[in-house]
Amino acid sequence: MDDKISGVIQKLHELFRGKNITLSVAESCTGGLISHYITALPGASSFFEAGFVVYSAEMKEKIMGVSSAVIAEHGVVSRETAEEMAEKVRAAAGTDFSIATTGNLGPDVLEGKERGLVYLAVSRDGKTFSKELHLTGDRTANKEEAAVSALRFLIDIVSG
Repeated sequence: MDDKISGVIQKLHELFRGKNITLSVAESCTGGLISHYITALPGASSFFEAGFVVYSAEMKEKIMGVSSAVIAEHGVVSRETAEEMAEKVRAAAGTDFSIATTGNLGPDVLEGKERGLVYLAVSRDGKTFSKELHLTGDRTANKEEAAVSALRFLIDIVSG
């Protein structure tokens, strides 16, 4: 892990421990990488409650409770799906904050959506924030960039 990623993780740990707040994660395209990053440093158990990887549309509905109507209308690669994932995981885990990712890392077009299109969502009680990314790397680079971007986005929201 490079110093840039380590720095983001350290900042996240300091922020969550310092504010005594909790976190849950729902990942699709990042495939558990966000949870891996969070737990790469000791002390994550003081704030990190749960991480779910829900890759298929069926599991987004069945495990996360994402509305089938949202998926049918907007697709799994959408702001709406990311926001529902974040809201549902936060409610299920009972955490102060949550983050969710969904997107198309490539190499092919998915649901008519280009490679590199990723949606991030952060939920806290009563408010959900989302962000759209257009990544240009290969699959591995896109996955890493999406995970680090999600952590930075979370830090920005929590620091508010």
